[in-house]
Amino acid sequence: MIGRVLLLGAYAGREAAALMVDGQLEDLLIAPADDPGFAPGAILRGVVDRQMKGQGGVFVRLPDGQKGFLRETGGLAPGQTVLVQVSGRAEAGKALPVTRRLLFKSRYAIVTPDAPGLNVSRRIKDEALREELEALAAVAMEGCAFGLILRSACAGAEPEEIAADLTAMRDLASAVTADLSGGPELLLDAAGPHEEAWRDWADPAPDAVEEGEGVFADHGVEEAIDALLHPVVPLVGGGSLVIEPTRAFVAVDVNTGPDTSPAASLKANIAAARDLPRQLRLRGLGGQVIVDFAPMPKRDRATLEQQLRVAFKGEASETALAGWTPLGNFELQRKRDRIALAVTGV
Repeated sequence: MIGRVLLLGAYAGREAAALMVDGQLEDLLIAPADDPGFAPGAILRGVVDRQMKGQGGVFVRLPDGQKGFLRETGGLAPGQTVLVQVSGRAEAGKALPVTRRLLFKSRYAIVTPDAPGLNVSRRIKDEALREELEALAAVAMEGCAFGLILRSACAGAEPEEIAADLTAMRDLASAVTADLSGGPELLLDAAGPHEEAWRDWADPAPDAVEEGEGVFADHGVEEAIDALLHPVVPLVGGGSLVIEPTRAFVAVDVNTGPDTSPAASLKANIAAARDLPRQLRLRGLGGQVIVDFAPMPKRDRATLEQQLRVAFKGEASETALAGWTPLGNFELQRKRDRIALAVTGV
């Protein structure tokens, strides 16, 4: 189907959501088979533990015997109660990354208790609409010192709907941030796949929304997931992309296929660069990524790097393109914000 299609269904008996764009799988969320602990976005009350000298942070005791690692240490002392939000995924055996900068996200807004002020998404260009939204937000947040970011989805919503959303998020943030008494406790769980999909994928508005257990099969999502569990990704032109996660990093190898000419190498490398963000996103891979591109003249590196920057520009996950290594590989760092698809139990 041409256009953006939001699918809310189930996979392997678990809640799942998929975003199809012009018939291609662009994003995927699947609830894990086993509870992996607190997911990014969860807000918890914790207790400050010991400081880690030389690592610039402190451990925080969390519910269920888990530990978090917090880098913002100013004004903290052992035994102090602190509210934190899970900011990423942790490798096995390591503490969860957490932050004191809490964000309360909904479809239309982000409430920022620690960052006062009102901001309207820069994607909303209409000045009259921006002024209307600012006036609406001023009424909804009257008497509240929290900051507010109005998301671009506000452009297509009714004022009453936005106002109700802002009021609900303000009240939620007020209740959670005031809950400082007691030991480690989960105060606000992370959004599930369906809620997260509605919140983060509904702008621009989808051309269609389909719900039910059979929607994945109807749109080829199940076959796409099967393909994601294999390391080899065919590329346009006969080349291939091989993605193999290890404990230390994600290794990516680009092959040209039968044609090994410089032109074929550049073509395969550009195709790989364009598809790499989508592949990492769908597979839930992050951390250090090392790409061994097909051999090509050094003069072509600038062209390829430009393709990479364009490809990663729109990614929601924080990505740093480190550049070329002395051995000719390309390194990048992508935030771990999802469970790897291969370990979700699919």
